[in-house]
Amino acid sequence: MTADKGGRKGGKAGDTARPARREGRPNNGQGGGFKGASGAGRPPQAGRRPPRPQGLEARAVAVQLVDGVQKGRLLDALLDKGAVAERYQRLDPRDRGLARAIVGYALRRHGQIDDAVGRFLNRPLPDDAGTLKAVIAVSAAQILFMDAADHAAVALGVELAGTDKGAQPFKGVVNAVLRRVSENKAAILAEQDAVALNTPAWLMARWSAAYGEDTARAIAEMNAIEPTLDLSVKSDPEGWATRLGGVRLPNGSVRVAVTGAIEKIDGYEEGAWWVQDAAATLPVRLLGDVSGKKVIDLCAAPGGKTAQLAALGADVTALDVSYHRLQRLERNLHRLGLKANLVKADATEWLGGTFDMVLLDAPCTATGTLRRHPDGAVSKKPADVATMAALQRRLIDQAIRMLRPGGLLVYATCSLEPEEGPDQIRRLKLIEAPLDVVPATVDELFGLAEIVTPDGFVRTLPSHLQLEDRRLSGLDGFFAARLRRQ
Repeated sequence: MTADKGGRKGGKAGDTARPARREGRPNNGQGGGFKGASGAGRPPQAGRRPPRPQGLEARAVAVQLVDGVQKGRLLDALLDKGAVAERYQRLDPRDRGLARAIVGYALRRHGQIDDAVGRFLNRPLPDDAGTLKAVIAVSAAQILFMDAADHAAVALGVELAGTDKGAQPFKGVVNAVLRRVSENKAAILAEQDAVALNTPAWLMARWSAAYGEDTARAIAEMNAIEPTLDLSVKSDPEGWATRLGGVRLPNGSVRVAVTGAIEKIDGYEEGAWWVQDAAATLPVRLLGDVSGKKVIDLCAAPGGKTAQLAALGADVTALDVSYHRLQRLERNLHRLGLKANLVKADATEWLGGTFDMVLLDAPCTATGTLRRHPDGAVSKKPADVATMAALQRRLIDQAIRMLRPGGLLVYATCSLEPEEGPDQIRRLKLIEAPLDVVPATVDELFGLAEIVTPDGFVRTLPSHLQLEDRRLSGLDGFFAARLRRQ
């Protein structure tokens, strides 16, 4: 965390409440680095071991996840396998949901949290203090944005700092900073420009150039809202929307505002649906009638599009480089009662025949899914755009080799960056690739005129699909183009 990330609109609530500064590194939980240190946070009396506070384990897991992201790991990777993933899975469903919610707020509102905490620090928090930054982020997220008792969030934050060797000397700082954030939270939130604080400046500049400043802000505002859950149902979307208390979207997806364990939602065990954002269903729709067609889904995991193709009757091959992710895809297909040919291979190198249709949902910077994957706002860098665009070019060239004459290729990414979307199609024209664009039409995309570009591409934005309930609004940001092999 740093003391000042910008975005304050004036006012001095944070300054007028600051007592005299104390200098020096904390010692035994006291002093240093904090504007207004407190004597609280002392260790218990000798011989007394206080009971483990309720909810501490869920928050401890949240700290580990946030700490991992702050140190450069992807949240999905942390949840996928390893010690933290195992600890997360051992939580009961309610605590698992709590841990995930805390992590979501800590990452989605990271800029506001940094700004709030920085108002009460003389200097940035040290990098070599174990999980200190994550402890404060997790605790401040609860104080500022969640329905949690402030005193409990403070007390648990101090407790969490005490369980980590690197953070333990800073227990007093944790206590004092969190108390000051709690005391001044209304004034702090009133002063903050959430969009400017939570969205990296380089991304805001890119989105403003590509879509205009108003749309860029609308995208950033939607990214700050906790995401909904979209379900692709095998049949009867109206019935499932009623059954789950959700809404039926124009594409037939069912959208529900559900938190907690997905496995506990009605219909999971019977394989009635799978999780897939509504925007992610559109690339398959561009392929048209896939029944009986030989289709390959490149970079297939986690498998929503593979399930969609199989449910529509395609003879589908799902290729992915990750054996672990393919195993999870296979389990999901088994639950759904669907079949696909699974292949572990590098899509930039594999040539296992030709296909009637190729679906390439390519790896990308995923800047269109920051609402769903808020760690991206912390971990992504400007250089990532060029790196991913280069990989995408290799994948497209290989996809062309897999496609029979007259066959269809749908190229898609969940990025908002032009280099990963329309610029890739313009490159194909420049190199005279044997492909023709087949424009998408509003009629085949459920009448959603705002998502069809003048070039006949599909471009969804997080600010699209505004419903009466703002919490149920929005789409993942996707680009998709349909091309036919000459």
